[in-house]
Amino acid sequence: MLLRRGLGRSRAGEGLRSGIGDDRFRPLNITPFPNGELGVVWADGHESYYDGHALRCACACALCVDEGTGRKLLRDDLVPQDVRPLHVRPVGRYGVGVRWSDGHDTGIYPFDRLRDLCPCGSCGLRLA
Repeated sequence: MLLRRGLGRSRAGEGLRSGIGDDRFRPLNITPFPNGELGVVWADGHESYYDGHALRCACACALCVDEGTGRKLLRDDLVPQDVRPLHVRPVGRYGVGVRWSDGHDTGIYPFDRLRDLCPCGSCGLRLA
């Protein structure tokens, strides 16, 4: 689990663990890697690896997306290409918050959205 990506294995206790809901949307382990990726092992056996820049640019918090109109406020070109997750924390039983290397830390990534953002190419087809 999460052994082939990033810059090595995660150490015991570094990932978050959760145990609720549909297996497609229930992470067993969430690990930020030193190379900037965020790795997630899902309860259905799938592994997702998110590029730090792409995931940071997908933040849907009120600072990044207008709450009234849904218009994106964050300019992707102003997010550093080497942005990486520094810390991942649970938010209730439905998602995680990420503290990013660019100082941003107000976004919540619900597990279903995180799975929808999986860049593997087959998740969106399977979940549709």
